[in-house]
Amino acid sequence: MFDRILVPTDGTPASECAVRNGLELAAEHDAEVHALYVVETDSGMGHVDFNVERMEAEGEEAVEAVERRAAERGVPVVKAFRYGDPTEEILDYVADHDVDLVMMGTAGRTGLDRFVHAGSVAERVVRTATVPVMVAGPEACRLPDRE
Repeated sequence: MFDRILVPTDGTPASECAVRNGLELAAEHDAEVHALYVVETDSGMGHVDFNVERMEAEGEEAVEAVERRAAERGVPVVKAFRYGDPTEEILDYVADHDVDLVMMGTAGRTGLDRFVHAGSVAERVVRTATVPVMVAGPEACRLPDRE
């Protein structure tokens, strides 16, 4: 049913929950996991974030963590990095790599916090993806509440 599962990761607890669930699905379906980290180069305010090197290092750590966890389960992994808007890059990756499923985390923002952040990447991917998207919220892995 699933041959390629995309797991966008940023190393946060919510994305770690999605990684865990994505690896379980991949093991059950004998699927390959694509661990994607997007270096956000535009803050949305029209200026470039100059912390690219820091984000690249965080991204390398995040996808390597997925690779280590996948190796423990015998799940093949493709590590990938993209630069740009996370939503657009995730959707482009889906199309470019014939992905069957996206498994991603969400911080579970509500109310004013959600409005200030203009919705989540997960929400925008769910609304526009051409493949199924599974979203692991804070309760999916019993994560602590956001501050």
